[in-house]
This record gives sequence, C-alpha cells and structure tokens, in this order.
Amino acid sequence: METENPYGSLYLIPTPLGENSPLEVLPLSVKTKVEELKHFIVENEKAARRFIKKLAPKKSQEALHIYPLNKYTSQEEIATYLNPCLEGLQMGLMSDAGAPGIADPGAIIVSKAHKAGITVKPFVGPSSIILAMMSSGMNGQSFAFNGYLPVDQKKRRQAILKFEKKAIKENHSQLFIETPYRSNKLFKELLSTLLPDTLVCVACDLTLVSELIRTYSVKGWKKQKPKLDKRPCIFIIESRLYR
Repeated sequence: METENPYGSLYLIPTPLGENSPLEVLPLSVKTKVEELKHFIVENEKAARRFIKKLAPKKSQEALHIYPLNKYTSQEEIATYLNPCLEGLQMGLMSDAGAPGIADPGAIIVSKAHKAGITVKPFVGPSSIILAMMSSGMNGQSFAFNGYLPVDQKKRRQAILKFEKKAIKENHSQLFIETPYRSNKLFKELLSTLLPDTLVCVACDLTLVSELIRTYSVKGWKKQKPKLDKRPCIFIIESRLYR
C-alpha cells in the first residue's frame, strides 16, 4: 500500500492555441484548478497572467507567484522552482500555447518532479501536434515529431530528404513545426524537395476560426495556393506507397 505523498502535486495546465475563449477548448476542471492554485511555472509571465485572468477573472493577480521558464532561466533558478511542492503546496505548469511538456521547455520541470517524488497530474487540453495528426488521415499508429528543421537552407533540405526517406522505408509519418513567419517558406521548400507522390498535410491555426487542415500529394499541392504567412502550422509528410 502506498504511503500518502507529503509533497504538493504538479498540475500540467493546458492553454488555448490562440485568442479564442479558454472554455471553448478546455474542460471546466482546468478553470477550477487554476482558481485554486497560487504558484505557476510558466514560459511567459505576461501571457500566463493574461490567460489566468481570462479563465479566472476574480482571482487576485497580486497573490500569484510566477516562475518564468525560458531560454534565459538559469539552471540555479530551475533547481529551486519545485520548492513550493516540496513544502506541500500545489503548483501549476503551463506553456505559452497548448499542452505543457510537448515541444515545450516544461518537460525539464516534469522530469525533476518525477525524480523528487512529486506527483504529476496532467489535464486534458489542445496539443497542435496531436490535433494535426488526428486530422491528417496519415499513419497515427507510427509517427515522429521532429521539431524545427535547420535554418540553413542546405541543411534543411538534407533534413527534409532524410525524413522523407524514413517515411518511405519505415512507414512513419514525420511531423515538423516552424515559426509562423517562416511557414510559407518551409511549405515551398517541402514542395520543391519532396517526391511528387509524397503526401503532405498542412494544419494551421488549429482550433481557431481560420483553421486550415488539408492533405494532398506534393503534385496535388502545386495546384493549390494556401496563404500560410504568419500562421502557426504543423507539417506532416508520409509516403504514398502504403496507401
């Protein structure tokens, strides 16, 4: 029989993928927990406070304890972030958008929580990666998220060819993400690099009014003209050999 954990739990708080109302995409249980919590580890303090205010408008902003987690956070700071949990207090971990810990710096906090014996409790919420995979019509039994491709054009082309080869050889769907201002550039490079019959899914503005989700072959996409500039997108490629 397990003994009662003396530590406070770490709650993984999902956030919307855009400016839509939080309760359009989040369960009521997230609102209830955010109303309870006072300690939050966040990617961006301003965005986190705005989200908390939208979800729990009566909650005192002055009472919040915010711990920023981004590329500027030192390892010394990160080492202290779970101290409230170790003292028996509950904490929330949230990303700028979507599910914390998935393509997100929060994973390091979750890892430290497990090592410290702190209970981790995830909440249901939107993940652009999972939503894109669900709606792509591609192989949801075997897929890989590859994050951002290299910025250097030659290395990026090499990476695209490498992942296409993997998709063909192993029947793995391959997912990529890009910063919104480079979405259109990456899309054009996929079309100019991949084989004509390779399938490409473009999933952008997920859960928003402007949402676009389409899957065509490369040669099929060349007849389309989607406007992807400044839109957050997930790209997925898969071999048509298995269709």
